[in-house]
Amino acid sequence: MKFAASFLSLALLLHAAPPAKLIPLDEASFPQTVASKKGKVLLVNFWATWCEPCRKEMPELAKMAASLKAKGLEFITISADEPEDEKAALAFLAKAGVVDPVYAKRAKNDDKFINSIDPKWSGALPALILYDKPGKKVKIWIGETDLKGLEAELRKLL
Repeated sequence: MKFAASFLSLALLLHAAPPAKLIPLDEASFPQTVASKKGKVLLVNFWATWCEPCRKEMPELAKMAASLKAKGLEFITISADEPEDEKAALAFLAKAGVVDPVYAKRAKNDDKFINSIDPKWSGALPALILYDKPGKKVKIWIGETDLKGLEAELRKLL
């Protein structure tokens, strides 16, 4: 019995390991990433370490995502930090309790990247985009988000 409990603890630790690297994401790979999550509710978070509201809400988003994962929520973060700030971004994500997958915006053309996500979005941070199980964009939040309202939206789709 002790072995089983120890094994389970180890499995949980490995599953919740802090992110090791940011996966580059551009205007071509973003739609593919969203499409790969069909069948799940997907919450995408655009953020940066220099963005105070982003840093403020990230730990709460990570807790919410962890609590709703078993119900079918996928949560991915996309850092808008520059490549030279990747270590700081990874350290912040680990401290905030975010687990893989984590991405970095590496657009070849910023305007095309932003417009491919939502033509109404200027690229302002933080930004949260919610997709339903079939992969349709349901809602976008720009700026600080009412996390209770966000959780209510998530629960409707789950």
